Amino acid sequence: MENEITESYITMPAGFKAAGVACGLKTDHGNSGPMDLLDLNMVQSDVPATVAGVYTKNLIKGHSLQRTIRVIDAGAKIRALVVNSKNANACVGPKGYQDAVAIAEAAAKELGCSPDEVLTASTGTIGIRLNEEKVMAAMPKLVSSLSTDAASAHAAEKAMMTTDTVPKEVSAKLTLSGGKEITIAGMAKGSGMICPNLGTMIVVFTTDAAISKEILQPALNKAVAHTFNRVSVDGDTSCCDMVVVFANGVSGASIEAGSEDLALFEEALTSLSLDLSRMIANDGEGASKFIEVVCRGAKTAEDAQLIVTAVAKSPLVKTAVFGEDANWGRIITAAGYSGADFDPEKVDIRLAGLLVCKNGQATDYSEDEASELVKQHDIKIEIDINQGDFEDRMFSCDFSYDYVKINGSYRT
Repeated sequence: MENEITESYITMPAGFKAAGVACGLKTDHGNSGPMDLLDLNMVQSDVPATVAGVYTKNLIKGHSLQRTIRVIDAGAKIRALVVNSKNANACVGPKGYQDAVAIAEAAAKELGCSPDEVLTASTGTIGIRLNEEKVMAAMPKLVSSLSTDAASAHAAEKAMMTTDTVPKEVSAKLTLSGGKEITIAGMAKGSGMICPNLGTMIVVFTTDAAISKEILQPALNKAVAHTFNRVSVDGDTSCCDMVVVFANGVSGASIEAGSEDLALFEEALTSLSLDLSRMIANDGEGASKFIEVVCRGAKTAEDAQLIVTAVAKSPLVKTAVFGEDANWGRIITAAGYSGADFDPEKVDIRLAGLLVCKNGQATDYSEDEASELVKQHDIKIEIDINQGDFEDRMFSCDFSYDYVKINGSYRT
């Protein structure tokens, strides 16, 4: 059973603390002069936790992420994760990896644990060396600020945000078959450079359930497949992205392979991942509209995925939605070049619920009605190719003038 929660934050599961501080990487030059903003966070487990991770498929990977992958793959249990924003710590040569190691060592010293129990992550500008001295100087303050309270958890979320305009936090309480209760919480950052196979997103889940790595990793893989890997803001896949889940067992409840409890946990983790995915797409850089693209009736799962990906990534579709133009021709054209196998003369398209295309041709719909419908914030594009039983879905957003402004001056 899943219980409703009104407020969400990453330290809701028992045995977790978090903090977010300013170390001087992110500065706001306002009217009152420069002011350092939250740019460094930590999520910490009171006891060593089992951790599973999913990472960007980009061949280029940031140095902090490279280190985290190696630590998780080594199988050690983990005590903490440190995330910095403003700098991706990527493509700077061997010094980048050394900096990630130094940061983990500084955190471990303050926590009284091994550096191999500390994960690292970075997000921000690529190709500029991370000022690890600023990060290390702030480590004592970061660790001393660790707390279970909501304010500290929200500060941790804010510290890893870059071009995000809103925080992204979720949670759920589950009652297992034996009557014991567990909690799952998640937080995410991500607004631009988002595309399937993970984009510029860092997602952290915590749970106080005891779960082995052998079943936690498949559960995370399943949760990510049609959630975080079905989001496209701009078609770019970044190099620093990861989704990790910590399971520390502090609740005293264990989840075993093949059990009803595992099915319940997987369902909740997928549901929370779906919620965060929608938040990421809805907060796309410069976005004014949220877009959901659905393809039904495909011959294969691959065909359905190809179509939703092509339509969700199409600049012409995205700009048409921004301009509130019911230009369904751009939708069927994107499907046509997607690489999927289908008969164009069997395609039906609904735009914001209105049937605008039947059997590959325009219907006798009202342009006035269509214009009113596409003024909505949430736009659903439904494509039925009437060729089989497979379907898929992608979350996206429109392209606005602000998207160009944000990314034209990202480094300045």
